[in-house]
Amino acid sequence: MPTFTLKINNKSHTVEADMDTPLLWVLRDQIDLVGTKYGCGIGQCGACNIHVNGNVMRSCLLQVSQAEGMDITTIEGLSENGDHPVQKAWKEVDVPQCGYCQAGQIMTASAFLNNNPSPSELEIRNAMNGNICRCAAYNSIEEAVKVASKKIS
Repeated sequence: MPTFTLKINNKSHTVEADMDTPLLWVLRDQIDLVGTKYGCGIGQCGACNIHVNGNVMRSCLLQVSQAEGMDITTIEGLSENGDHPVQKAWKEVDVPQCGYCQAGQIMTASAFLNNNPSPSELEIRNAMNGNICRCAAYNSIEEAVKVASKKIS
């Protein structure tokens, strides 16, 4: 079985996996980073979002063989103590209901705010549009992104 060296959350990890194994399963099953959730497996829901070279990406669609040499950040690596401005805003607004989609939502919001720290409401809505929340907490999610943008800028 092939071996891959991955840079995840600023640490090097060597894993064995079939070349076409989705990075999601390597993160969860081999590296024990279970904050990245499996939602649909076809890149539609956003529960498995991570940062790859600073951009948000669906880890269920990225093969482990494609991830070598990339700088990967999971929800566990976003901040050491859960004190990233987006995480703080999520707590302040009390966004999570079931919480299942929240890691993917937070990863999307943090990558978006890195590129656009002072977004309009429409820009927030458009940026967060690709993430599905089964509890329909979209208004709270958008509010938390607004709060986070004020903490960042």
